[in-house]
Amino acid sequence: MGAQLRVYRQKIKSAQTTKKITRAMELISASRIQKAQQRVAASGPYSRAITRAVSAVATFSNVDHILTTEPEVVERAAIVIFSSDRGLAGAFNSNVLREAGELAARLEGQGKTVVYFLVGRKAVGYFAFRKRAAEKIWIGGTDAPEFDIAKEIGDALVEKFVQPASEGGVDEIHIVYNRFVSMLVQVPEVVRLLPLEIVEGVEAPDNTDVFPAYEFEPDPSTVLDALLPVYIESRIFNAMLQSAAAKHAATQKAMKSASDNADKLIKDYTRLANNARQSEITQQISEIVGGADALSSAK
Repeated sequence: MGAQLRVYRQKIKSAQTTKKITRAMELISASRIQKAQQRVAASGPYSRAITRAVSAVATFSNVDHILTTEPEVVERAAIVIFSSDRGLAGAFNSNVLREAGELAARLEGQGKTVVYFLVGRKAVGYFAFRKRAAEKIWIGGTDAPEFDIAKEIGDALVEKFVQPASEGGVDEIHIVYNRFVSMLVQVPEVVRLLPLEIVEGVEAPDNTDVFPAYEFEPDPSTVLDALLPVYIESRIFNAMLQSAAAKHAATQKAMKSASDNADKLIKDYTRLANNARQSEITQQISEIVGGADALSSAK
């Protein structure tokens, strides 16, 4: 009984230590999520303004531009996967990797060759473990994304997109990331980045059906050349910010669940330890009473 009681007390101590760690990580994530949400909200107006500008050029110029024109034959498609550098975030990384796998299966079913661009150590480790190749990887800084990394990713993607497929380029680009919905909900999102899908048109002024007339200087093609890389960078940076906010929320939720489980373990082991201690005391009393009875009978 004494050995069993020591085992229960050691398990209680281990659960208490685990609870301290998970509780601290929960508080750290709670402090970071506010800043991450603010950065997501701050990036929204700029992203919408760029989208409206690109929509205006694409809608009212009738220019045949490589970044807005659907190719006749799509041979190669790129998938950019946004994961995290750290774990302990529940199903955060597994959800985005599963969504990317389903997208790749659909694209391959259409006869397209899929190449991967990976952001975050978890995606890199996932591909390395399965001995799957990636075109390019970026690690570090996923908890607090920087625009310089988004620009580097955007430049690499645009470079691959304008390169012919026969020379290693791609005909379309998709991004897969976790979109922050709320503290409890993070949804894997798939967006076709290129060729450009206009997701927000230019609205006409109120009380009129006549759209404004646009003039592009020096010409629509030059304007698109300047706007579209900025548009791609802003969309990638927004995806990185969304992924960071979703990761902090997922970590907070996972650590709260772990702390609650540690509490339950402490209660269960405390009850078992009390039962073991009571059994030990009962056994000792029984031995004492039995010994006393034996001495009385001997007399």
